[in-house]
Amino acid sequence: MSSRDYAIYDVFTDRALAGNPLAVVFDADGLDTPAMQAIAREFNLSETVFVQPAEKTMHSARLRIFTPKAELPFAGHPTVGAAIAIVERGGERSGGTALVALEETIGLVRAAVRHDGPVRFAEFDLPKLPEPAALDISREAVASALGLDIHDTGFENHVISAWSAGVPFVCVPVHGLDAAGRARMSTEQWLDLFAGLEPVKVPSPWVYCRETVNHDCAFHARMFAPHFGVTEDPATGSAVAAFAGAIAQFDEPVDGLHSLWIEQGIEMGRASRLRLELDMDRGRLARARIGGHAVKVAEGSFFA
Repeated sequence: MSSRDYAIYDVFTDRALAGNPLAVVFDADGLDTPAMQAIAREFNLSETVFVQPAEKTMHSARLRIFTPKAELPFAGHPTVGAAIAIVERGGERSGGTALVALEETIGLVRAAVRHDGPVRFAEFDLPKLPEPAALDISREAVASALGLDIHDTGFENHVISAWSAGVPFVCVPVHGLDAAGRARMSTEQWLDLFAGLEPVKVPSPWVYCRETVNHDCAFHARMFAPHFGVTEDPATGSAVAAFAGAIAQFDEPVDGLHSLWIEQGIEMGRASRLRLELDMDRGRLARARIGGHAVKVAEGSFFA
């Protein structure tokens, strides 16, 4: 039986016991896919990331990301958490910025890690810009599957839409915090909307509104994914990556750099903050970045 070091980080927060917990398993070379999936089930967090040697020597590491039920090609909170964990494990102590090149299944993800007060902040460029996905589902059906009334959905010119920046999501705008707080996903109803797709390929709902709890945030959000083994997620970077497409389409930001914070996890008692930067050029989304803090809360050895 071999022993592998691991650490638990709370991601998209600057304090312990908030944000989205992440298991980071180091020295994961030699583990096959079934073993990694079993370990992810054992941790039973929304995601577990396995750090393996990079295929190219100039890169920092190869990452594989698992929910309790499936492997993901890309995810935001494992990218932020792993980038910070790799820098901290490497003993980087300077006050400058460390650059990390991560080989993920979606492709190469470059991240910058820096100190932000007593904790670290990591930001990465989206490896893939969001693309719209076909959505042949009625507004009534989406609302019903989320326990909402049809009149709870939509605000301004925001309507239900589907986007993917590596992982697909259905972006569901609702009127405000009251409607967001009442959202409850019926797994059976939601899967019925995508009959014919394997559950692990069904897009998850990202419920959002303009009204926020924190005055410096631009959006309030929730994400449900029981079909991935995650009843509700406290912070979802891959959903924010997809949501960037909805913001670009519906809000039509002017050309230039736009930086905004998104709050999530508040209904769960796991308040999270995700920063999204949009670079608009000639009316189109040219580049995007996601950033957040992470705090190590536990470490140990895993025997498997």
